[in-house]
Amino acid sequence: MSDRRYRQPLPLGGEDGLPFSKGLMARAAMAAGLPADRAYELALAVEADLAARGRPATTLERIEEVAIQTLGAEDGPAAMRRLRRYRDLYELDLPIILLLGGATGTGKSTVATDVAYRLGVTRVTSTDFVRQTMRAFFSEEFMPAIHHSSFAAGRAMAEEDGEGEGDAVLDGFLLQTREVLVGVRAAIDRVLEEGWSMVLEGVHLVPGMLPKIEGALVVECVLSIDDPEAHASHFWIRDSDSVGVRPYEKYLDAFDDIRQIQTHILGRARKHGVPVIENGNIEDAIGEVMELVLAAAEPVAVGP
Repeated sequence: MSDRRYRQPLPLGGEDGLPFSKGLMARAAMAAGLPADRAYELALAVEADLAARGRPATTLERIEEVAIQTLGAEDGPAAMRRLRRYRDLYELDLPIILLLGGATGTGKSTVATDVAYRLGVTRVTSTDFVRQTMRAFFSEEFMPAIHHSSFAAGRAMAEEDGEGEGDAVLDGFLLQTREVLVGVRAAIDRVLEEGWSMVLEGVHLVPGMLPKIEGALVVECVLSIDDPEAHASHFWIRDSDSVGVRPYEKYLDAFDDIRQIQTHILGRARKHGVPVIENGNIEDAIGEVMELVLAAAEPVAVGP
């Protein structure tokens, strides 16, 4: 895994133990799937155990004993199995590229930010950010698709051309996606040159459309919200969080188009074997994404 030059040692033990950090311990436990309150409970328990024994460091074996005492005979060992997997992931000398796709309003940015924190990845960006950057260099006359929202590009260009809409929503979206992925690929190449990990989220990460990425542990998944009412409710949250910069009405008016794009993305995910995560509950979705990353790293850590 990258970013290693700037990290503190992960406090998950060794033959001589590692210097303990309560914050890193809690983050590792969260990454291993524990809820935040239980993760901090375990970190505090380990800190108290070290203080009682007058020691600055701990070992995995001792952490497991404390975990069983704190979390119980069933949850303690389960948490430790996942902590060991997280340690192996953390120690990989390989960058991680997490690609988190999905239609507008499926919670990609929230999940991406939380997963990046749990992984200790400092580079988090979106395909919309790439698109916005490209808009500064390419005029609307030269590259019209990138100057509209992903769900509005097709209809806008059809109106400008005076042509029938037909499959304009998907045609415009896919045209914009192909153009934005040029910038996305450049961003990925840059972080790989630097040896960094990155979490990248965006509607343009359509399964099967991004060229193969080598020299990194690549994990790809798609977020989905099956229930239309639950999906629509996310736009209320966006409106509130952005103080009206991302107004609910804009997305409600285009909701059918957004759902059409989601259907297309999910079809592509099934075709290309990309996992789809139903974001009915944000904590569950974050846990499932983390599980995908841990599972992907396991064969690499074990080796051939």
